Amino acid sequence: MKRRQLGRSGLEVSALGFGCMGLSFGIGAGVDRGTGIQMIRSAFERGVTFFDTAEAYGAQNEEMVGEALAPMRDQVVIATKFGFRNGEVGKGLDSRPERIREVVENSLRRLRTDHIDLLYQHRVDPDVPMEDVAGAVKDLISQGKVRHFGLSEAGVESIRRAHAVQPVAALQSEYSLWWREPEGEVIPTLEELGIGLVPFSPLGKGFLTGTIDPSTTFGANDFRNVVPRFSAEARDANQALVDAIKRLAEARHTTPAQIALAWLLAQKPWIVPIPGTTKLHRLEENLAAGDVSLSPDDLQEIDNVLGGITVQGNRYPPQLAKLVGK
Repeated sequence: MKRRQLGRSGLEVSALGFGCMGLSFGIGAGVDRGTGIQMIRSAFERGVTFFDTAEAYGAQNEEMVGEALAPMRDQVVIATKFGFRNGEVGKGLDSRPERIREVVENSLRRLRTDHIDLLYQHRVDPDVPMEDVAGAVKDLISQGKVRHFGLSEAGVESIRRAHAVQPVAALQSEYSLWWREPEGEVIPTLEELGIGLVPFSPLGKGFLTGTIDPSTTFGANDFRNVVPRFSAEARDANQALVDAIKRLAEARHTTPAQIALAWLLAQKPWIVPIPGTTKLHRLEENLAAGDVSLSPDDLQEIDNVLGGITVQGNRYPPQLAKLVGK
């Protein structure tokens, strides 16, 4: 596995990380603890050194990460997040400094470690000045409990305000072949400030793999049930994008998922996608994207194809959309 540095932070990680959310939260039923631990270790055995979790994914998620990586703790980078009241997305935001400190203590215990390599604010809290948030994390860094500071789904103003207090190592935000909005203002700002980008949902929550169609049904606790972009009508309209990616993949003897990930890797050398999965064969497929090289002509062809397709449906329902880009 090739390695990359997140911006100018000095934080070096595998070119592809592993998003642990779906092991227990958000995307279907998840897996049992033992299976989750084995999946994380399988990723490590295949070269992954960057693992992403969060308080909001439930205690079990951080505990799985902690147990799985304890034997190789000094060889990996663990990222987790704070920012929701009592760690529950439905209860709203809470990034008060005292709450940040509480979350970090709980995360350190669950992760079986004495430090968090990368600590993200999960969503910008409009009720807490960004300077206070960054200051709290700066104190935790000075205490050795945190190594690097990150933001998730933050807008340009928040990024700049945070970075002025405590350098931001990485921004985690959605970015993929079907969500390119960060290219407008966010990516140029990250490049200017020397901040890495960690795209989550780099495979469009599964849609870009070509395995989801208008007839696909999701489990009762699957987040995609409330995402407008995953309505049957939107999936039908967006099939043209998947069909185009399939054609590109077939011509290059790869898979749609590998095209989607290779495209992200080709955008900037400081971009590190974190695809997640509960299946070993999908893990191996995703990681093989690190060896897929897209030429300038390939990238231009992809841009030309995408330029003729308009993706239908919002990526978040209204109550969650209001939390991003602040």
